[in-house]
Amino acid sequence: MSDTNNKEVAPINWVPAIMFSVTGLAALTLVPWYGITYGYTLAALVFYILLTSATELAITAGYHRLWSHNAYEAHWSLRLWYALFGAMALQNTILHWSSGHRVHHRHVDDVELDPYSARRGLWFSHMGWMVRQYKSGVVNFDNVKNLMKDPIVMWQYKYYIPIALGMNIGIPVALGLIFDDLWGMILLAGVLRIVTTHHFTFFINSIAHKWGSQPYTDENTARDNHFFAFLTFGEGYHNYHHIFQTDYRNGIKWWQWDPTKWLIKSCSMLGLAKNLRVVPDFKIQRAKLKMQFKRAQERLAKSKNSDKWSHLLEKEYEEFKVMLAEWTELQSEKYQETRRHLQEKWEKAALHTRYKELEYSLKMQQKRLKLLTAQFTTG
Repeated sequence: MSDTNNKEVAPINWVPAIMFSVTGLAALTLVPWYGITYGYTLAALVFYILLTSATELAITAGYHRLWSHNAYEAHWSLRLWYALFGAMALQNTILHWSSGHRVHHRHVDDVELDPYSARRGLWFSHMGWMVRQYKSGVVNFDNVKNLMKDPIVMWQYKYYIPIALGMNIGIPVALGLIFDDLWGMILLAGVLRIVTTHHFTFFINSIAHKWGSQPYTDENTARDNHFFAFLTFGEGYHNYHHIFQTDYRNGIKWWQWDPTKWLIKSCSMLGLAKNLRVVPDFKIQRAKLKMQFKRAQERLAKSKNSDKWSHLLEKEYEEFKVMLAEWTELQSEKYQETRRHLQEKWEKAALHTRYKELEYSLKMQQKRLKLLTAQFTTG
């Protein structure tokens, strides 16, 4: 499809348009005015942070990684927690959210089919797609039939409005009465928290498709952005996510900021989550190497001494293809071993050792390729 902005004129979607306008205006005016005039209690600030974290994690760990991508399985009590605080985030039902997100992944960047295509502009992908009734945003639940088997999902779908109102009015008001700071709680733990979590989520659809690096693929606009990973509870490693969407992690390194990953892992240790899906390291290294080769070839084409380095690059690429072929063969052998009920033998045999050797070889090749590419402009 064309990369140009779609000039489709669509009718206003009044419910989200009014909600965004009212909450946004209140956050820009009433919140600072009240703070300057009366000040906020420590309790209001603490519960603003706690409820922001709870609602955002319900979206990232629940709506997104659990229900949209089936990256793991969760106990009913954890799913109920996600459903309640997900409704509090005011980002629609689990069914609506997951259906639209699956369409986004299937048709990413398509200006006619992707509900929040980045190629239609920053405003459109951030929130413009919600304030008008575009054809690309028409809901079809055919792609979430598996979620309809979850009674908690269907309970939230049926009672979404009373749940959302109860969570967004009841909790701030109750906290305000308990801590004798009614308006402070309503403005911080209510209004500002809603606006904050909205835009933290919207950043993924807009900025994470605009600014950042593409270490794994450039076949779509998704980027890895460390800064926005911090703001979005780990969702900012978006380039990785778009190529390996079923992985329960977005930040795959231990040091990468991904509270959503840590929550899911912690829940698995407590028996609240299981069957966490992880992409094999070899596939990850393979994707990174493919991108490195592509960029090396692009830099080599611009180098004045391309003849000097082309044979070295070609040699590295041939070695890469040999490793890929061997890995494919090992996959086949592993499958055959599993079919013969010899999984224990597989885990202890030379096949497993060779797997690790191949993963290590790919990592070493990445380092060699990085050094080789750096010399294109100096050699």
